[in-house]
Amino acid sequence: MHIGIDVGGTNTDAVLMDGTKVLAGVKNSTTDDVTTGIVQAIDGLQAEHAFDASTITAVMIGTTHFINGLVEAKRLAPTAALRLGLPATQALPPLVDWPERLRAAIGGRAYLAHGGYEFDGRPISPIDHDELKRHAADMAANGVRSVAISSVFSPVNHDLEVEAAEVMATELGPDVAISLSHEIGRIGLLERENATIINAALREMAVSIVDGLTAAVRKHGIEAPIFLSQNDGTLMDEDYVRRYPVATFASGPTNSMRGAAATSGLATCAVVDIGGTTSDVGLLINGFPRETTTEVKVAGIRTNFRMPDVLSLGIGGGSLANPETAYVGPESVGYHLTAKALVFGGNTLTATDLAVAAGRADIGDKSRVAHLDAGFVRAALDGIADRIAETVDRMRTSPEPIPVVAVGGGSVLLDDELPIFGAIHRPDNYAVANAIGASIAQVGGEIDKVFTVEPGRRDAILDEVRQEAVDKAIAAGASPSTVSIVDFDEVPIPYLPGNATRIRAKAVGDLEMEDAR
Repeated sequence: MHIGIDVGGTNTDAVLMDGTKVLAGVKNSTTDDVTTGIVQAIDGLQAEHAFDASTITAVMIGTTHFINGLVEAKRLAPTAALRLGLPATQALPPLVDWPERLRAAIGGRAYLAHGGYEFDGRPISPIDHDELKRHAADMAANGVRSVAISSVFSPVNHDLEVEAAEVMATELGPDVAISLSHEIGRIGLLERENATIINAALREMAVSIVDGLTAAVRKHGIEAPIFLSQNDGTLMDEDYVRRYPVATFASGPTNSMRGAAATSGLATCAVVDIGGTTSDVGLLINGFPRETTTEVKVAGIRTNFRMPDVLSLGIGGGSLANPETAYVGPESVGYHLTAKALVFGGNTLTATDLAVAAGRADIGDKSRVAHLDAGFVRAALDGIADRIAETVDRMRTSPEPIPVVAVGGGSVLLDDELPIFGAIHRPDNYAVANAIGASIAQVGGEIDKVFTVEPGRRDAILDEVRQEAVDKAIAAGASPSTVSIVDFDEVPIPYLPGNATRIRAKAVGDLEMEDAR
C-alpha cells in the first residue's frame, strides 16, 4: 500500500492506495503551516481505513510550499547570480527583469564572469579562476548563502558551469548551496538563469520543509520513503527536492490531470480541475499533461523550466458570487469556506452555496440557501459553465471532439453537460483525483540539448539521446523493465550553420518498489 497527498490552496487531500485501487480518501482544509494539514490528512485515512504503518511502501506528496514561499517572498536565502558569458551578455545582467520586491527579498547580487559557449560548442572566452575567486570573496563578504551559476548555452556544453561550481565550492565552503542552470532550465539564457536563481533562493527552505514533511509522516510510524511530485507528473526523492525545489511549482494541476487519467481510463482528454479557489484546465496527451512550449511567468519572473500547459480561472468552490450580476469569482474565501459560506453558517454567498441551492451538492445546511432565486442560481452556474467551456476550447489544438473529465471537489459546480463538448466524465473519487495523481506518479528522466548533427550520424545521435533519457530515469529510481520514451522532439534550428538541432527526449517508468521498501 502507499499514500498520496496533495496540498492545495484550500484543501489537503489524501488517499490510501493498494496498487491502483483506492482504499480510502479524505479531504481536509489546508492549514497555515501546511504540515499540520498533512498530519490531519493521514489521521483521516487511518480513521477511514485502519492500516499498519509497516505495510506502507511509499508516501507521495504534491505541495504548494515552494511556490507560496516565492509568491509571498518569505524565507528566501540571500542569493547571488553568477553568469559566465563575458565579453557578451553585458547589456542584460542577471536579475534585470525581476520585480523589485523579490529582488530585494533575495539580496539581489549579480556577477558577470568570462566563459560560456556559442550554440555549436565554440567557447566565447576562457574561464578565469582568479576572477571567480574575486566574485566569491565579494559574495562571502555580503552574506550570500546560495549561488546560481548560469553559462551561455550550457545545455550544449555544461563543463564551464561545473568548473565554476568547483571554484565557488572551494572558496565559499560546503555551507553555501550551488545551483547549475543546465540541470534546471532549457535553451534560453535569461529564462533558464531566472529559474536557477529561484531554485537557489529556495534551497534553504527546501531543507526545512522536507524535514518537516518527513517528521509529519514519521509521526505516524510510517518509515517508508517519501517522494514529492514534479511539474511534469513524475516523482523525485527527498534528496532531489533539497537540490531542485523549483521542480515542484506546478505539481498541483499535474497531479489532478494524472489522477483524472487514472480514474477515467482516458489517456487523451481535456481535464477541468475545480478546487476551492481556482479552476485549472489542461490537456492530457498519452496520460501526461501537455507541456508548455513558451516561457512561463512565476510570481512575475520569466522562466522556461518544465511546466504543464494550464489555463487557470478564478472559479472554485469558495469563489464569491455577486448577488447583483450573478458573476462568480475571482475573489475567494479559500480555506475559510467551512466558516464563511452560507451553508456552513457564514454570511458570504459562495459558488458552493449555488451548487447546494441547485441540488448539485448535498453539504452543509441547504435550508440556509432556500431563499436564493432559482433564476439567479441558474444564471450564475450557466455563466461558470460557459467560461469553463470557452477555456477548454482555447486549450484544444484542433476542432476534433475531445472528451472532458471534471475532477476536484468544486466540479459539482458543473452540470452533466458542458456547452460545446457535451457529456462530462466525472470518475469515481473525482474529489480527490489530485491525491490519486500524486500516488500513481512515475519516475522520469529528460534530456533537452542542442546538437550539431553530422551527415550520416543522425540516427546514432537520436539513439544516444533516448538512451541518456532512459538512464536518467533509472538513476532517479525507475524500475528498468518499465521505462519507455513517452515524448520525443527533434527541431532543426534555422539560420545557423552546422545542422544545429534541438533534441528533447523524456523517459518514464514505474517507481522501483523494492528500493522503496
